[in-house]
Amino acid sequence: MSQSFVGKSFITLLDFSKEEIYTLLSLSKRLKEEKQNGIKNRQLEGKNVVLLFEKDSTRTRCAFEVGAYDLGMQVTYLGPTGSQMGKKESIKDTARVLGRMYDGIEYRGFKQETVEILRDYSNVPVWNGLTDKYHPTQILADFLTIQEHLGHLEGVKFTYFGDARNNMGNSLMIGSAIMGLHFTGCAPKTLWPETELIEKCVELAANSGGSITFTEDPYMGSKDADVVYTDVWVSMGEPEEVWNERIKLLLPYQVNATAMKNTSSRSIFMHCLPAFHNLETSMGKSIYEKYQLEGLEVTEDVFESSKSVVFDEAENRLHTIKAVMYATLGGKI
Repeated sequence: MSQSFVGKSFITLLDFSKEEIYTLLSLSKRLKEEKQNGIKNRQLEGKNVVLLFEKDSTRTRCAFEVGAYDLGMQVTYLGPTGSQMGKKESIKDTARVLGRMYDGIEYRGFKQETVEILRDYSNVPVWNGLTDKYHPTQILADFLTIQEHLGHLEGVKFTYFGDARNNMGNSLMIGSAIMGLHFTGCAPKTLWPETELIEKCVELAANSGGSITFTEDPYMGSKDADVVYTDVWVSMGEPEEVWNERIKLLLPYQVNATAMKNTSSRSIFMHCLPAFHNLETSMGKSIYEKYQLEGLEVTEDVFESSKSVVFDEAENRLHTIKAVMYATLGGKI
């Protein structure tokens, strides 16, 4: 099985089978246990990777850097102003240059097309750290977290609240369809994913034993859910004026105590972070001054509750990203 990953890029979960995703999750668990027990695994010593960030990040950057260092690799970070890609040099040319210097490339930015060009022209594994369409490394961390807290993936009732057509809504739906979860997108119909992607996921779910459902009713969306998941309502790079429209649309889909009381007895709350749940950030204060809302997509009482596993998710970004690099760069599985 390990050879099936070597040299392969990690662009979207649509490129991977249920068996392959389970293999990556099992590897993530093993690497996590090794790290917790102080066992060093430096099988990728001597390799070099580059991180291309058009969008700033905390978890994605730290997970790739620490994961690479743990495996013995050297890392170059190129931030939003750190390269000429797309400015003085085309993406194709950048890919061909970096592919001759590095063993792997991570990209976090705006267009899905960019990460696909990097894959097609670099001749080394390329890892999607986030684009406008997909966020596949986050989904691996989410699924590892669900396994740890609920014991399994298949049959889990999973509800996503908010903008269901963004990179997280798309990727969670795809992952659920492949792995056999019962996915419900709870959002205004104008914020549902593209019809073509929904139809593809319905087809995948039919083969995995899962299901894909969408509803505009928050009560039906939260009813007996095992996992309640949400994300910020306005993505990085969107104009500030979008807030007014998005808050009006999505306030009924806020994850609060009422929503969580409607879930299953074993339910957990998940969020990919950062989250607007209090007034301890400049953005949180600005939103409060304008809209008198102390929390947006999730309230403070839910975020800090015993059902919240958001920091387990954040930690698991490290272990799952490490597994993706390890597997695609030839580590022994």
